[in-house]
Amino acid sequence: MVAVIDYGVGNLFSLISSLNNLKCEACVTSDISLIKKADRIILPGVGAFEDAANKLFKSGIAESLISIANDGIPVLGICLGMQLLFEKSYEYGIHDGLSLIPGDVRPISEVIPDNLKIPHMGWNSLKFVNDKHPLFKYINEGDFVYFVHSYSARNCNKNTIASTEYGVDLTASVAKDNVMGCQFHPEKSGKIGLKILQSFCEMKRGNIC
Repeated sequence: MVAVIDYGVGNLFSLISSLNNLKCEACVTSDISLIKKADRIILPGVGAFEDAANKLFKSGIAESLISIANDGIPVLGICLGMQLLFEKSYEYGIHDGLSLIPGDVRPISEVIPDNLKIPHMGWNSLKFVNDKHPLFKYINEGDFVYFVHSYSARNCNKNTIASTEYGVDLTASVAKDNVMGCQFHPEKSGKIGLKILQSFCEMKRGNIC
């Protein structure tokens, strides 16, 4: 069973619809006891990092997520959910994340050309970094996925598994052992996104590869 964590940041309908389309057993929950029983965890999210992080830590979900991740359960962060996996975010201040993946989150305005719009919104292709990660086993390099973001992960080269070009290369996806993240939205990325979610739904504890 996949637990999609509901902590009050974002509409989860598209994500649940995608998982149902794959016939992947899933539930949306903020119940820590149910989250701990799940075989896989998805941490979604849109909006402000500070607000999302505060809700995770104050609810006790953050502590449970860290424990679950350290226990080898597959975890996937999507968009803001991916950013929360990192150590810190520099979005309107400095805010602590879950520290499950080394690195930080910074404005894309610091690195992209001035003529490009913010947020980065639309379809961009993926460029695999190093060996093809199991999360992408059903897709090909160059496939297009859907992005909406103004911040991106930095200082995480060791754990970057895909990038995308928006004036410069931006981090598109990361992974450290059983913890993975997608800056793009698989649930809004058509057949390619479904294939990525399918790969995640097939992952088991201690058997990511």
